Amino acid sequence: MMIFLLLFTALFLAYTNGANDNFKGVATLYGSNTIGYKTAITIATVATFLGSISAIFFAQSLIANFSGKGLVPQDIAVTASFLVATGFGAGCTVLLASYLGFPISTTHSLVGGLLGTGIMAVGMDVNFYQLGSVFFIPLLVSPLIAFVLSVCVYGTFTRIRKVLGLTKESCLCIGEQKEFIPLANTMTKAELLQPAVTIADKQECVELYTDKAFGVSMQKLLDIAHILSAIAVSFARGLNDTPKIAGLLVAVGMFNIHYGMTAIAIGMAIGGLLNARRVAETMSKKITGINHGQGFSANLVTSFLVLIASKFGVPVSTTHVSVGAIFGIGMISKKRDAKVIRRIILSWLITLPVAMVFSASIYLVSSHPETGIATN
Repeated sequence: MMIFLLLFTALFLAYTNGANDNFKGVATLYGSNTIGYKTAITIATVATFLGSISAIFFAQSLIANFSGKGLVPQDIAVTASFLVATGFGAGCTVLLASYLGFPISTTHSLVGGLLGTGIMAVGMDVNFYQLGSVFFIPLLVSPLIAFVLSVCVYGTFTRIRKVLGLTKESCLCIGEQKEFIPLANTMTKAELLQPAVTIADKQECVELYTDKAFGVSMQKLLDIAHILSAIAVSFARGLNDTPKIAGLLVAVGMFNIHYGMTAIAIGMAIGGLLNARRVAETMSKKITGINHGQGFSANLVTSFLVLIASKFGVPVSTTHVSVGAIFGIGMISKKRDAKVIRRIILSWLITLPVAMVFSASIYLVSSHPETGIATN
């Protein structure tokens, strides 16, 4: 009975992970009006699924970290009641955040679940050294690195654009219909560096790169690069997150890793398709106004950091990295919404204790001797 409950727990956590995390890779595409919501979530779902399947072969070192082994004694870590409490507590935390529209970290929630269940199971015999070195340090440092790198990358791209003399035009929204007014034939190059006037609906009011390179529109090239970078982020997220959830199944030694991770990939995809809208609006529209170049820069930083972390088995949070990169863009563009940023940071701070309470409570109910199932 507890084994089936463990499988349900892993799928529930995968669903909530998809609801809260799947859209984060394509948030800058939607936020910069490069593509619409339906197209964005479709791209995110496919790319994340491919990343999840690839994790079977390339990211198995993360599985051991999130199975509880080394954090608590082995005979406790492999019981179904311990793993169910950890996963279900983390899932409840992520589901609550998704309902409220807060982009929190499933990784952070799982750490809170492991800690809450571990303390309830063995008291202060939890291996706090491993908790700090394996989990807390990457979670704390990664968003700061993403913040700094996004500022540097976007600043570098901006300087290169100016050196090459590439022009960027924005629009003034004063009507319902969008009509671009080309000024290249009527203005000097110096005047072109100033914003041009476009009549557009507010949703279409964006900055455009109007020059061409080798006969190809720079804006088109940037859009393609932006989409590819979003695909890379979504792929990296699937690669990094799927093994963490799979750790719940593999620990008891009764589930084939290939089938388990495939089931988790499907659960994540369904969660993203059905329940990602609220977090999508927060990530895409509320943190900061973002244009095509800024979105590309943020995605480039996020995909690079998460892929490197997955390769070396470092349990970073795609959420923390992605939001950290967008924070950096907001800082340099001076369009950030400080109130929204404070709320997101607050949600990050309370994620751990909330997951601890959920998981500890569930473990207290489910850890009776007649229901605990341990396997060697």
